Amino acid sequence: MKIPSLSIAFILIFLTVNTDIFAMNPDSSRRVPIPEKDSVLRHVVLFKFKVGTPDQEIEKVVASFVSLKSRIPQIVSLEWGINNSPESLDKGFTHCFFLTFRSEEDRDAYLPHPDHKAFGEILGPILEDVLVVDYWAN
Repeated sequence: MKIPSLSIAFILIFLTVNTDIFAMNPDSSRRVPIPEKDSVLRHVVLFKFKVGTPDQEIEKVVASFVSLKSRIPQIVSLEWGINNSPESLDKGFTHCFFLTFRSEEDRDAYLPHPDHKAFGEILGPILEDVLVVDYWAN
């Protein structure tokens, strides 16, 4: 079967353009796509509070965290919620906060921001554990 020259040219262009978005997976010989960065960076924070922490103290922490959105301009959006999963895999983490940043630089400006540090002072005495995950959205 003879392949028209135009088809060969198209295939070569496709392979040339798409080679840059693939990398070898070090754990296998399969090629896996490298995720391209979305225009936003996600910052997920989970809290486990100390046993016996009064609800009003937790509510104070939530209000303080939510107020960071209006005080730190690098935060594009902030949402939060209380775990209600029926799977019982939460390991005691009850509160999830989901922040969005436009760049790693914006996230890096948020971390040492004085209002973020002041929030940590409110949180610290009642915090049992924290889990933080940052990722570029796909």
